[in-house]
Amino acid sequence: MATPPGDPAQPATGRPRPQARPRPRRRPTPPRPARPTPAAPTTPPPDGDRSPFELVNSVAGIASFLGALMLYAGYIYTNAYFGYFRLNPFAVGLSTFELVMHSLRLATLPVLEVLALALLVPAAPRLLTLLHVPEPHVRRLRGFGRTVARAHLGYVVLGVVLMLLWRWIQPYGWTAPLLVAGGLILGLTRAAAPEGETRPGAAWERAGSLLVAGLFLIWVAALAAGQLGRQDARHDADHLVSRVAVVIMSTERLDFAPPGPHYEDLGKGVHYRYRYTGLRLLLERDHRYYLLRLGWDHATDPTYVIEDDDTVRIELRPGVLPRTDR
Repeated sequence: MATPPGDPAQPATGRPRPQARPRPRRRPTPPRPARPTPAAPTTPPPDGDRSPFELVNSVAGIASFLGALMLYAGYIYTNAYFGYFRLNPFAVGLSTFELVMHSLRLATLPVLEVLALALLVPAAPRLLTLLHVPEPHVRRLRGFGRTVARAHLGYVVLGVVLMLLWRWIQPYGWTAPLLVAGGLILGLTRAAAPEGETRPGAAWERAGSLLVAGLFLIWVAALAAGQLGRQDARHDADHLVSRVAVVIMSTERLDFAPPGPHYEDLGKGVHYRYRYTGLRLLLERDHRYYLLRLGWDHATDPTYVIEDDDTVRIELRPGVLPRTDR
């Protein structure tokens, strides 16, 4: 019995269908690691972004240095001034406050002008910009400033050369250490740094330069204070007549080294029998009067020290005032 066509029970005649081969599975490729992005170049923070702690440290360091400098300059000044009259400031008994106040004698008008100029020069380009000066002029000024700062070693060498010529540069010997200190400080500025660098040298080099510059500045202050102290002492010795006049009244005759002041005997009936005039007051300290006679000579004359007690009466009178036109 024939099976009808299309019956599923009867296989179809003809060529058999090829079976499909399974496709090989591809291995999953591992993800490629991401390329690291280059880090942005770190730029040092500007000077205005310092922490409060750094600012306090800077202010405290500068204040300590200035305080020590004023104390040292005051001692050098008083030692030179009173040494001209053969006195020791420690024997006289000057206090620390008085030494610091004497150091202000160095704050003369030329010194203050130089300090003000030194503070204004770094800010000159910004000041000119605010004044609407053309930009080419400001750039030229900046270039000149960089040239001056990068020549700091030349100032140091010039200062050393002047030290070798010390005998021949007096009384301006203070210029030699000032040039060395100025050159070292200029070398610490940004303008002195090579191209592409913000600060010249390593940290230890900057610290060493700052220390040496501070020592040379102390030397400058000592030289200037000593020279000014001797200068003021000579001026006061030449104008003794205008200082406070002193009259000594004594119950006993005082023994002055010659030539001595003018002497008068007022007689036996007077309690303060002896009177001495022709003296000028140099200093009064702890009931001691340091006196100079009129016509005092630095080479030969002594400085008299009179102690005020029950046997002596000290009278202070005005000196001879300079004549003025009325």
